[in-house]
Amino acid sequence: MTTAADFRRLHQDGLLILPNAWDAGSARLVESLGAKAVATTSAGVAWTHGYKDGDQMPLAPLLHTVKTIARAVSIPFSIDMEGGYGASISEVVESVLAVASEGAAGINIEDGLVGPGELAARIAAIREALDKRGLDLFINARTDVYLRGLAPKGEQVALCLGRASVYRDSGADGIFTPGVTDVAEITELAKDSPLPLNIMARPGLIDATELTKLGVRRLSAGSAISEAVFAHVARLADGFLKTGVSDGVTADTMPYPAINALMPEA
Repeated sequence: MTTAADFRRLHQDGLLILPNAWDAGSARLVESLGAKAVATTSAGVAWTHGYKDGDQMPLAPLLHTVKTIARAVSIPFSIDMEGGYGASISEVVESVLAVASEGAAGINIEDGLVGPGELAARIAAIREALDKRGLDLFINARTDVYLRGLAPKGEQVALCLGRASVYRDSGADGIFTPGVTDVAEITELAKDSPLPLNIMARPGLIDATELTKLGVRRLSAGSAISEAVFAHVARLADGFLKTGVSDGVTADTMPYPAINALMPEA
């Protein structure tokens, strides 16, 4: 069984690339392609269960996702927990402990709705509770400074770095700054961050080789792959509904035996 320590080591050198999955099958597929670890996208998981993204899905479907991924893969996996699946610190702690108990090696938890002070308090309480239970998680603190436009251009880097320091002092292991694409800003973030820097795939972002040179430690696809899957399914289903022609939905597929062979036995 992989551990948080295994996952933590993957952030110490080089660039960890995470093509985010949304269920056990997609996680197993990502593993089969050579990924060193897998992480979920909160949007993809929510859509899979028929919920909107953005702290809308209840905890039970998330725990089901954790359990099935734990069964399907042998590499470390991290779960996007959005704001923490709880209105209070105690509720968030209980949700995180449940995820950790099912075998997750890491979590993402964000400050978009609660702000940095509340997120820091949640991280500190999570770390204390994990230690008491003899559990461990790589806690990746996501700051929405770029995604939500919380500071004008020219001030975003400083705000992110300030939050990274607060989150580190609270027990976080990594800082996630989705939305940043400017090379100079990425360079400054990677150089001055007290935590390993995680950024997210965006149009126009420099490639993995260049990100590695800058010192970025983690690159996530976010919801991009699941969005592409929805787009592809929509095109195929729409064409099939309108024409009833089989060629469109039977061409360019991954063969059934290949997919079936990826999945573990019951």
